[in-house]
This record gives sequence, C-alpha cells and structure tokens, in this order.
Amino acid sequence: MGLFERGRRWWAQRPSPVPPPLDPEELSDTELQDRVAALLAAELGPAAPGEEHPTPVTPARIAAWMTDHDFSYFVDNDGDLGGLWRGRLFYFFLFGERSEILQVRGQWHREATIERLEEVLDLCNEWNADRIWPKAYVRVRDNGRVHVVSEVAVDLEHGATDAQLGQLLHCGLSTGSLLFDALDERYPDPAVVAP
Repeated sequence: MGLFERGRRWWAQRPSPVPPPLDPEELSDTELQDRVAALLAAELGPAAPGEEHPTPVTPARIAAWMTDHDFSYFVDNDGDLGGLWRGRLFYFFLFGERSEILQVRGQWHREATIERLEEVLDLCNEWNADRIWPKAYVRVRDNGRVHVVSEVAVDLEHGATDAQLGQLLHCGLSTGSLLFDALDERYPDPAVVAP
C-alpha cells in the first residue's frame, strides 16, 4: 500500500471532533463561532497562549528593535525616527489620536525627471495592482524631480508584541527594498554603467 493510500485511509478512519456541517443560517452567531473554532482546532491543533501581551508601540520600541538588529538610526529635527536600509532612507512614523498607526515609509535613493513621470506612475500602478505591500506612489518636488515612495501602514490600536512589531518593521523595510530594487532594475544607475 502506498503512502497516499495509507494517508487516505487514516484520514477516513480518524475520529472527527467536529460534528457534521449544518446550514449556517440554522446556527446562532455564538454556535457558528464555536463551530469555526472547533474546526480550526481540529485542523491546526489547539492554540497555544502567547507568552507576551501586546503593548503600545512607541518610538523607543522601534529604536530598540533597530539596535537589537544592528541597524543604524537617527532622530531628525522634527523628532522623527529614521534610518538607512540597504542605502535607502526609511522613516518610522506613529500617527493617530493615540499614536496607534505605524507607518514605515521609504524613499528611493534616486530621482527621476519630470519627463519620466508617466512611466514611473505606470510602474507604481503595476506594483500596487500585483502586491499588497508596500503601497507605491510618487511625489513631484518643486524642482520638478520625481521621488518614489514606499509605504506600509498598520493600525495597532491594541498594541503589538515584540515579535509582531519586528515582523511589521521588517515587512516595511524588505518590501520597500523590493520596490526600489525593481526601480533600480528598470532605471540602472548611469554611473555604474561603463561609458
């Protein structure tokens, strides 16, 4: 008997902790939630309680994460926390009434001319259509130069554990870097190319 057949037989003979499915309209909200929880526990195993509790995100916690991961950072004149990641500038903002919205915003280390605005916008729109993170957009400065910006924003009204915060910060930095890598590939630095 092959591995697939043994697995199919085991699956058919296993005891089912979840009763057979019913019409969801016949269940109350509580019963439906209990059913979903039982199904998830049966399929994924019981949820283990976390050792850490979510706490509010602060600039000090972000700076501690940067320090723990050997990233250099700075605080600018406005009190905003920033740093360089793979040669690109990123800022870490907290917005909202209780500073509950974390935003990781990056800026491509190069700029485009205004004549390339439409094609850079197309690249950002393609990126946004294909990916969840980061949001990609452009800013046109007063001098006519086009800057490309990456942004990952998350509402952390209930706080975050250190692991969750680290995952969100890494997500903002790494996905922003992927966007900027795509821009570098589309627009190679002329100084790197031999004349």
